[in-house]
Amino acid sequence: MNDRLTALAGRRVVVTGATNGLGMATARALAQAGLRVVLAVRDTDLGMQRADQFGGDCEVLPLDLADLSSVRAFADTLDGPIDYLINNAGVFPHQHRRTTDGFELGIGTNFLGPFALTNLLLPRIERRIVSVASDAHRGAKSIDPDDLDLTRSRWSPPRAYARSKLAVMLWGLELDRRLRTSGSPVSAMLTTPGWVASNISNKPHLGMAHKVVQGAAARFANDVDAGAQTTLYCLTHPIAPGSYVGVDGIWALRGEPVLFGRSTAACDFESAARLWAKAETLTGIPCPIY
Repeated sequence: MNDRLTALAGRRVVVTGATNGLGMATARALAQAGLRVVLAVRDTDLGMQRADQFGGDCEVLPLDLADLSSVRAFADTLDGPIDYLINNAGVFPHQHRRTTDGFELGIGTNFLGPFALTNLLLPRIERRIVSVASDAHRGAKSIDPDDLDLTRSRWSPPRAYARSKLAVMLWGLELDRRLRTSGSPVSAMLTTPGWVASNISNKPHLGMAHKVVQGAAARFANDVDAGAQTTLYCLTHPIAPGSYVGVDGIWALRGEPVLFGRSTAACDFESAARLWAKAETLTGIPCPIY
């Protein structure tokens, strides 16, 4: 993987959520391979610390995907062409909260924010978009575009997370279709890192449940560097546009990157088109390709 990465030296990549977990590991690997990395982060002080630690050519810009004004400001501030956009940042919604714009936290941060960001940056992206999904999407059998906030149905943390990741899968499906139809040179990929011992569910106030999960993760899960490999694989291997990359280990918990299957619900082009239309309406940020 290192030789393949260094072959991309000099290219410019935007990584969201680059201060911790998978995003940190991904950005670090890219910076150390000689790519020009934009760390798109909520905490710019921590972002500067990470840039110093990574070395190489790193730029730090503020981005909060739970706030569409921040998404727009980031797109306005970032200048020049982009080779790769890595939509990595995500949240596991432990509480039923809302974003600055009033969206349910999981769907707003994991789907609507990255959707808006990608639409705004798309005219400047020249090579590839990689969006980190999750095999947790299999826990959602469907998604209602008119009830993304789960106001008409039961909310729970696992259900909200699964639906947000199904939304990412369907968005990726429609994005790939639009890019192909328009004849764009840009390709879109989806990944799942397997089970990663990261900080996405790092909530010590959850007490014993948190300790049990963290203990199991330390034994059975990938570390963040191994988890980042599925994203890096999408940048370095000649795989088909629209691919979904996971890991080859038992129960897909850990292992080496491999092309992966997705749930039936994540292959529904009609649902993807309806979700896309709703996302454009909710964010007010249309896609420049049709």
